[in-house]
Amino acid sequence: MSLSMQVDHNMGRSSVSICTDKLFKVLVIGDVGVGKSSIILRYVNKRFNETYKASIGVDFSLKTIEWDAKTVVRLQLWDIGGQERFKKMTRVFYKEAMGAVVVFDITNRSTLEAASEWKQDLDSKVCLDSGCPVPAVLLANKCDMTGRDRDLVSSLDSFCKANSFMGWFETSAKDNINIDEAGALLVKQMMLCDTGLSNEEHRWDGIKVNQAPEESQSQALCCWGPRL
Repeated sequence: MSLSMQVDHNMGRSSVSICTDKLFKVLVIGDVGVGKSSIILRYVNKRFNETYKASIGVDFSLKTIEWDAKTVVRLQLWDIGGQERFKKMTRVFYKEAMGAVVVFDITNRSTLEAASEWKQDLDSKVCLDSGCPVPAVLLANKCDMTGRDRDLVSSLDSFCKANSFMGWFETSAKDNINIDEAGALLVKQMMLCDTGLSNEEHRWDGIKVNQAPEESQSQALCCWGPRL
């Protein structure tokens, strides 16, 4: 975090305002082909590329957000390749992360099982200064596609509780569904952790977000908290 000062001169009077610039390292993890790179491309550059190209190793992107009138948030997004050989290097990749996005393919149940493994790997290798897990949001990606598993969707509340995710969203990088909303939720939690506020005082219970376009209501369980 860095601070900058702005001095305004108005009719011989001076006022000083403090501007805060925060930088957060965010991991984007999950199995090969679940859409991690497409989600980042949509979030950062507001576009979608039909051509699939697997990330090799780790790619980096920067997202700048004007959080409020006095705060700029910069997200350093680490797009980590989902190939098995890169899992052995995750301790290096995860170092100093402040948040994570775990992605799975809503049409492929095996990628949800893998998401649990990615989350366990994350929690075993990095934590906040308080000792708590870093905030993590689960993305059920490709909700625009046919073959969406409704039984799988109905299980995500309990899955988040069991794996200490702060919440989940159905997303589509192609149709731009819930990408910004998921990012905003994660940033909000990272901001709370960064300022040292008590997580128990700022838990979200029953927050609802828009998910799949055909649903008028959705469910996002914000269940992140210290693991006992």
